[in-house]
Amino acid sequence: MAVNRVEITCINKIERDNPYERITHIGGVLANGESWELTLDDAIQAIVDKKLEFFVNVNGKHVDVEIDIREGHKYLRTKPDETKKNNLLSLPSCPLWK
Repeated sequence: MAVNRVEITCINKIERDNPYERITHIGGVLANGESWELTLDDAIQAIVDKKLEFFVNVNGKHVDVEIDIREGHKYLRTKPDETKKNNLLSLPSCPLWK
C-alpha cells in the first residue's frame, strides 16, 4: 500500500529555549485545496504507523521529514540537505483554520 506524501508548509510553535520542544502543530494545504493541521504527536504517530510521509519544499526540492529523539523527546526534523538553516522552524505560522 502506498503511503500518502504530504507537504508541510507551516508550523505552530511555542517559544522555548529547547528547539526540540518548540513545534506543537504542522500544517499545509492538500492538492484539492483543503487545509490540514496535525499536532506534533499525531504527525509522529502517522509516520510510525506508515500512514503519512511528510516533506518540505526547500528551494524547489522536496526534503523529507523524519523522526529523531533528543533529550528524551521525539521531534520532527528534515533529512540533511544543502542548507544549514532549520527547514521546519523556518516555516511560517499556520493560520487558524479551525
